[in-house]
Amino acid sequence: MTPVGFVLIGAGSRGADAYAPYAQHHPDEARIVAVAEPDPVRRAKIADLHDIPADRCFGSYDELFAQGQLAQAALICTQDAMHVEPTLAALALGYHVLLEKPMATTPIDCTRLVMAAEAANRMLVIGHVLRYTDFFFLLHELLSAGKIGDIITVAHRENVAHWHMAHSFVRGNWRSKAESTPMILAKCCHDLDIMVWNLGQNITHVGSFGSLSNYQSGRAPAGAPARCLDGCPVESTCAWSAKRIYLDLEPFPHLRDTVAKGEPLPSVWPFNVLSTDTNYAARLAAVQNGPYGRCVYHCDNDVVDHQVVTMEFANGVTASLTMHGMGFEEDRTMRYDGTLGTLTGVFNAQGGRIEIHPHRGTPEVYEVDGRAGHGGGDTGIMKNFVAAIRDGGTPRSTAHESLESHLLAFASEDARISRDVIDMAQYRAKLRATVEGSKQ
Repeated sequence: MTPVGFVLIGAGSRGADAYAPYAQHHPDEARIVAVAEPDPVRRAKIADLHDIPADRCFGSYDELFAQGQLAQAALICTQDAMHVEPTLAALALGYHVLLEKPMATTPIDCTRLVMAAEAANRMLVIGHVLRYTDFFFLLHELLSAGKIGDIITVAHRENVAHWHMAHSFVRGNWRSKAESTPMILAKCCHDLDIMVWNLGQNITHVGSFGSLSNYQSGRAPAGAPARCLDGCPVESTCAWSAKRIYLDLEPFPHLRDTVAKGEPLPSVWPFNVLSTDTNYAARLAAVQNGPYGRCVYHCDNDVVDHQVVTMEFANGVTASLTMHGMGFEEDRTMRYDGTLGTLTGVFNAQGGRIEIHPHRGTPEVYEVDGRAGHGGGDTGIMKNFVAAIRDGGTPRSTAHESLESHLLAFASEDARISRDVIDMAQYRAKLRATVEGSKQ
């Protein structure tokens, strides 16, 4: 069978390392036939890995799309603020689109994208990769099977490790709400999507509280300079030291062992974000001169470092989502309480564990391996998307479902700022009316 052809827009960490490898591992199912990437090093690397000819390598998506439709599908993995235009162009040309999350940086643009996909009769799948993990698929199946009866209340926690918070949301690309998106969207549209999927209901009302408490100048230790390596008096004991994270590899014992054996550090996240070269000299230069070497208390970040969202669903179920950047380790935890029992879960980089405690009966425990990218979700979403294109089926996550989780995140941010409770029916209707009105 002929493999599904893809064009890749954006060959950064997600495009090159999360989605494109599927074509390498499954050449009978998928092939990358063209790439648009402004960085010549990244562009050349992806071209070499996928045998993309020079006349199919472009510096911008405008150049690529000027060639017409070159394949059946497009992988769009640009920065958040650059999602809308290439997606609209791809849909207009006839591409099915797998778009990295978040869909867009405003609720109006998210709505525009879904309506454009409807008008073009093309699939638009958002990178909600958690749906495609073994862990969350099993969680969904257990709840759907009525293992705990009717769900009454839900609590999810997104526990972001302190070093990850610093990397992505203090020093990194998602530190500024104006330049990217609110943190509740950038980090937790996954979690909101899972909750909507599991409960199968629209959310009627949303409230939220949160703020930026720790990662700001007022919390800086005495004498802390702008950069970690500029003679900081507390660098040796600071949990957020760039030296500790990027040079000494303390949060990554498996990688530290690799380097100790004399083997090169693999080009993996978060190090491939610092530099296209991950050797010590390149990492040192990045820490000395780039944004990832800055003191976490002297950055230009403004997104929250903790937030709580409370929700009411159409069937009366209540739910909460807590997100914070103070975790000692990275994981997601969850609890579903129902009429017949309680389900608890823990999901992390090694996999996960689900426990069901019935009100009467024997507890059940499920262990799930999940050491592949995003617990296997990166591979799973590609496999499902390719199958949907080939078979004309429906992907596991539709654009409409993804839109709901995105609107919940935006509404949560509005509720946090205004301290009001948001009526989601009114919120959705106003957005759709605005987009429809702009077409007239």
